[in-house]
Amino acid sequence: MTLIAEAAAAIDPVAKTVSTEKGQKLDYDFLIVAPGLVLDHGAIQGFSLDMVGKDGIGALYAGPDYAAKTWQAASKFTEEGGVGLFTRPATEMKCAGAPLKHTFLLDDIASRGGAKGKYEMHYTCPQTALFSVPIVAEKVRMLFGERGVATYYGHTLKSIDPGRKTAQFETAAPDPATGEMVKSTTEMPYDYLHVIPPQRAPEVIRQSGLSWADKWTDQGWVECDMKTLRHLRYPEIFALGDVAGVPKGKTAASVKWQVPVIEDHLIASLQGREGTEVYDGYTSCPLITRVGRAMLVEFDYHNNLVPSFPGVIAPLEELWISWLMKEVALKATYNAMLRGRA
Repeated sequence: MTLIAEAAAAIDPVAKTVSTEKGQKLDYDFLIVAPGLVLDHGAIQGFSLDMVGKDGIGALYAGPDYAAKTWQAASKFTEEGGVGLFTRPATEMKCAGAPLKHTFLLDDIASRGGAKGKYEMHYTCPQTALFSVPIVAEKVRMLFGERGVATYYGHTLKSIDPGRKTAQFETAAPDPATGEMVKSTTEMPYDYLHVIPPQRAPEVIRQSGLSWADKWTDQGWVECDMKTLRHLRYPEIFALGDVAGVPKGKTAASVKWQVPVIEDHLIASLQGREGTEVYDGYTSCPLITRVGRAMLVEFDYHNNLVPSFPGVIAPLEELWISWLMKEVALKATYNAMLRGRA
């Protein structure tokens, strides 16, 4: 095995070659693509990363440095109050619970800090539900209602005006007379704005011919079998992690369950037999709802709750033990995964 510390620049699935950014051309018999995804901050007109941490703008997804800058803006909001405006993109995204966690946490911190009684929370989403699993979506809706978080469905962030502290959204709502979806634009003010941009497959994937042709066409996720993660047109290729074009699975927990499936089918192919392992869409979302409280939500492709600790940790209850797992146990697991030890 040879480590080549270069990014892939092109993939030719017909010739079975990968070209690197420095011009190497590598042949393969089998290929596993796991390049993650890219954040399309440029899709939000008027926004740039150099704004993060200033004038009430946050963007956690951009990386550790920007997370620290986001906290500068967020902590000012939790101390001084005002209007908090929280967004999520219309595309698929890594850890779809993250926008909800950020909203819950800032509400909890503001309610116990200097902003108590002086702030509003507004959560916007392009979707018609707060979470992809109906029973979880209903639980979050109830919690938002109890805590006074106003929810705006069918709202997609398109641009911001940082000078005026306003955000512009494309909205979609059914026409009362015809039932057809009608698009329009609306503007919302903010004192704190959290931006999560559209998320897409990297350019090397979108230009390779590996993406789905009939769905996620604006995002470019790899066309693959949802159970084996094997490409439907190029059986020697497997997709792993965020880039896989499957209904669910853009979390570290999903990768943990996907890797053994790909290993099984890869080894089986080398031995001239059929693999047997199946990925059923397992995803875990430790959904933080307060400082010191979280719900450990685990589910599959079919929106079934599949708790790892049935009878011990109730998935839809706000528990300290779920928070502890998120803060302590899962960090060690993530670090071990990054080093190939878990």
